[in-house]
Amino acid sequence: MRRLKMTIGTVVITAELFETPTADALYAAAPFTSRARTWGEEVYFPAPVTVMREADARAVVEAGELAFWTEGDSIAIGFGPTPISRGAEIRLASPTNVWGRAIEDVRLLAGTRDNTAITVERA
Repeated sequence: MRRLKMTIGTVVITAELFETPTADALYAAAPFTSRARTWGEEVYFPAPVTVMREADARAVVEAGELAFWTEGDSIAIGFGPTPISRGAEIRLASPTNVWGRAIEDVRLLAGTRDNTAITVERA
């Protein structure tokens, strides 16, 4: 199985990639660096990838699912409610492509601040 290692500040998240066009594009683009942005209990960051929204894209994800926000060319990792969530759900800004699953607990990202350095590399 293909994997990516995302180092977000001091937190390391290992991603198991699904068989999707978005996962293929992210794997091909690695390694790359970025800077974190936060929105409620979500960390997102630009990636050097542009893909189309996939047919099964969705706005509500589960903790541990790794998403790609096509409108912002960004990886999105939700770990709790965002400003538009209904209750405890993890609702991202718009439908996103779910491209992988984190092995580690994504709630470790709770202390991440805007502009935190990020590296993404093949694992």
